[in-house]
Amino acid sequence: MDAGVVESAGWVLRSAETADVEVIAELRATVMRPDLERLGRYDEHRVRQRLRDSFSPLHTSVIMVDGELGGCVTVRPADGRQWLEHFYLAPRHQGRGLGSAVLRSVLERTDARGETVALNVLRGSAARRLYERHGFVLESEDPIDVFMVRPPQAGPGVTRPD
Repeated sequence: MDAGVVESAGWVLRSAETADVEVIAELRATVMRPDLERLGRYDEHRVRQRLRDSFSPLHTSVIMVDGELGGCVTVRPADGRQWLEHFYLAPRHQGRGLGSAVLRSVLERTDARGETVALNVLRGSAARRLYERHGFVLESEDPIDVFMVRPPQAGPGVTRPD
């Protein structure tokens, strides 16, 4: 994600700092627990450690709502595309349109640069519907993960690369 601050109605994206890793690891554990337990994959240590091992302040933004942590999102380049990772909202901020607003902001940037965005979501996760509403389609799946992709969308002032 680009460094700096992006503001929108009621929320702000700020660049992550190294010191954010533990609070984001806790947020990940809280948000992912129901789906991981449903899949028989919840491990209290591993759910946090996987975030710690892949945390990149350079590519992560923290979502602030009224001065407090509302969530986070990582957009990392790899394999000729942008990977949307670690997109978590605190439970009290879910279901209120914040996820759609943040995702729209991220996708406006990738669309403007003509970039494809990919992600994976756990099978059966309600988050899949959010991604489908924003143009992501199934690329592949396995017993645990669903891999989705979204090519750049053309819009006002946006052209698709040939």
